[in-house]
Amino acid sequence: MGIRKGLMAALLMGSALLVGCAHSPQQLNVQPQVQVPLNPVASRQPVVVVVQDTRPSKVLGTRGGIYPESSNITISEQSIGLIRQQVEGAVRQLGFSVVPEGTPNANRLTVSLAELRYQSPKDGAYVTQADISAAFVAEARSSSQQYQGRYGASAQHRFGYAPNQATNTRLVTEVMNDALTRVFKDPAIVQILQR
Repeated sequence: MGIRKGLMAALLMGSALLVGCAHSPQQLNVQPQVQVPLNPVASRQPVVVVVQDTRPSKVLGTRGGIYPESSNITISEQSIGLIRQQVEGAVRQLGFSVVPEGTPNANRLTVSLAELRYQSPKDGAYVTQADISAAFVAEARSSSQQYQGRYGASAQHRFGYAPNQATNTRLVTEVMNDALTRVFKDPAIVQILQR
């Protein structure tokens, strides 16, 4: 009877350890922001703003663990709408007038979320590190000129424990903030939209 109890206890502990190494998926509610003050340099020129998600996969990466395929990290559906609000707000702060698609004589700013990655080591049961990267592609277009740039940011974080959803949301948002801010630090974008 003692051997049977010992075996049952060992099985229960083993099961608990396996469950502890499995991570559930996370959907992050990121709200990236342009983090620099913008000076109004335009004279209310009309600009159509388009924001889109052009990533080849909606999965940023996994949280690792022994079943990484079941611990995907994604961003919420509302994230692109929130990015659009930030882009429109930045365009207005620069002194432009955001107008609807089809407005005559309007210039155009298209901002695409081209990359968003969360990479954790594949060889361990626990997430000890995350390499996070984000990139936006922005295209400014006037009637006579066009300019396109890619604006990226990255960060590496180390952990003593698997980060929870709130931590991952904050870390991914910080990298997205940096990348989105770089779009509006590029003077060529503003110059094209002013024409």
